[in-house]
Amino acid sequence: MNRRFILSSQLTIAFIALTLSYLVPAQTQEVPRTADGHPDLSGYWILIRNAGVTAGPDENGDITLNLPSRNNDIANFEKDFAVLERAHRNKPLYKPEHWDTIQDLDWNGLLQDPVFNCRPAGVPRVGPPHKIIQTPTEIIFLYDSRVNYGPAAFRVVPLDGRDHHPLQVADTSWLGYSVGRWEGDTLVIESVGFNNESWLGWTGYIHSWDMTVTERIYREGNTLHWEATVDDTMLLEPWTLDSQQSRLNPDPEAFFFGSVPCEERDAEHIVDPNVRG
Repeated sequence: MNRRFILSSQLTIAFIALTLSYLVPAQTQEVPRTADGHPDLSGYWILIRNAGVTAGPDENGDITLNLPSRNNDIANFEKDFAVLERAHRNKPLYKPEHWDTIQDLDWNGLLQDPVFNCRPAGVPRVGPPHKIIQTPTEIIFLYDSRVNYGPAAFRVVPLDGRDHHPLQVADTSWLGYSVGRWEGDTLVIESVGFNNESWLGWTGYIHSWDMTVTERIYREGNTLHWEATVDDTMLLEPWTLDSQQSRLNPDPEAFFFGSVPCEERDAEHIVDPNVRG
């Protein structure tokens, strides 16, 4: 089985399990605010859209799962995922000198995707956070490895008005270095200082050391909206990922699961499409 189908299967099953366990109908209500007047983003957030999968209550309040596949079937989703992803129009546009590299990684780089080797997904591929802890001076993001690419991660983003430190700009890491600010009710996070090892997507979408990522997060009732824009010297123009939405888990006893160890077990079973037997 192609490793991309393996990954999509694991993520889809985990996503379905969490969605059916925690998803509740949206509530029309005012956005709660902190003592300093900013929207309160704290809480556990359950992704309600992932890899083209959507879930939500129908007119009877029952949870329905919609898969972008023939007959809404999970087996067909396994088969259709790669085709649908390549047909998606929202893709990063690379400069011509990088086309050969991108195509080679897409078709031949089966084992080079970092998340398939237990490496961090990086920003923005890690997506929206699953738990947020907010204070007046900083905001903390926690990510659940069961529904994210790669191992679990966390980020601490200052909100005290500081700029990026020159040492951060010169340094590199998987998640980069982030600073945040409020623009009205929208939290804007700018991140720099990335290594060039993470990918933007499984189809060989790489980036350079000079990448800047700008995330915009706002709350609407019990729904969290997340969007990210990538600006990189390898791209013809900045690329904005599809926005993603998460639903608040209102369970007062909800807790954050610990990090699940990442162990590669599928590599030896991958069949190289260029080798015919």
